[in-house]
Amino acid sequence: MHKNGPPPPYEPPPYAPPAYSQSVGGVPPASPFTPAQTYANGPTIVTTIVPLGPQSTHTICPHCHAEIDTTTKTEPGMIAYISAVIIALLGCWLGCCLIPCCIDECMDIHHTCPNCKAYLGRYR
Repeated sequence: MHKNGPPPPYEPPPYAPPAYSQSVGGVPPASPFTPAQTYANGPTIVTTIVPLGPQSTHTICPHCHAEIDTTTKTEPGMIAYISAVIIALLGCWLGCCLIPCCIDECMDIHHTCPNCKAYLGRYR
């Protein structure tokens, strides 16, 4: 097979293929961006989520809007209770099963606001 001469000219197809909504049917799509309702008065409120950790966290209380350092309270978490039951089932029921309740990694830390006493979250 010998190729002599220039290739044939490119011709676009006589018509474009149908759109997905035309071939499948249904409701045509709306505009991808629908502007939200704008308000003429009032300040813009920006909310920042501050992650809670094992220590007290400096944040703004979402309830009383005061700048605070959270108050923390530790108590045994679900992991402490589950491991205590497993240790007791293994035969160490004379007090050894309470050891997980003294380990920091098995504790849940609850954060509250010192001003309004609102519960802000838990760190596991």
